[in-house]
Amino acid sequence: MPENRKQILEMLAEGKITADEADKLIAALGPETADGATAAGGKAWPRYLRVLVEAEEPGEGDSLTKVNIRVPLQLLRAGVRLTSLIPPVAREHVNAALREQGIGFDLNQLKPENLEELVDQLKDLTIDVDQPKTKTKVRVFCE
Repeated sequence: MPENRKQILEMLAEGKITADEADKLIAALGPETADGATAAGGKAWPRYLRVLVEAEEPGEGDSLTKVNIRVPLQLLRAGVRLTSLIPPVAREHVNAALREQGIGFDLNQLKPENLEELVDQLKDLTIDVDQPKTKTKVRVFCE
């Protein structure tokens, strides 16, 4: 049993959290296990969101710019869990600041179960962008 789940169950047994809170915390941990178990159907759960960019700089001769970004999906899960710790008043201030900047995002709508749906859909995500005139190639995918 992964350590996080064990800790949640221990807190429940000690009466530090309610069964409902334990259920929410376990759901927030998501389906990924520490031993790299596979999802139903035998396909491995994605662990990273990868962004690769290769671009030749115009007028720079053979100068090639490479960008390789690998973001752990667990980081996204942790961020969503942390939003539940933000006091409601502070969330409203953040939402107001986002709206002032023209960003239509509401922290109150960010739930762990919504993120798991997104991560589940990301399993099959692959985006390739080729721009032959500028000799730029961009790939976004999960691995």
